Amino acid sequence: MTAITTIRIDHDTLPDPLGRKNADAVADTIEAALREAGITAEASDVISHIKIELPTARLAAASTVLAGMGLI
Repeated sequence: MTAITTIRIDHDTLPDPLGRKNADAVADTIEAALREAGITAEASDVISHIKIELPTARLAAASTVLAGMGLI
């Protein structure tokens, strides 16, 4: 069994231009960026935040991608 990590990013903290997109589009953009970096993840809009679930073993790599996007 693979350990899973969940990252939550509040909608209010999304930088422009992501903050101007609809939340589903933001989730799709994040998921695509992680996929391009070779990270399998699921991103979705959950009312007040974007939820990203990914294998814990890929957390460091995912953090690098998300930091590059200005999300963390």
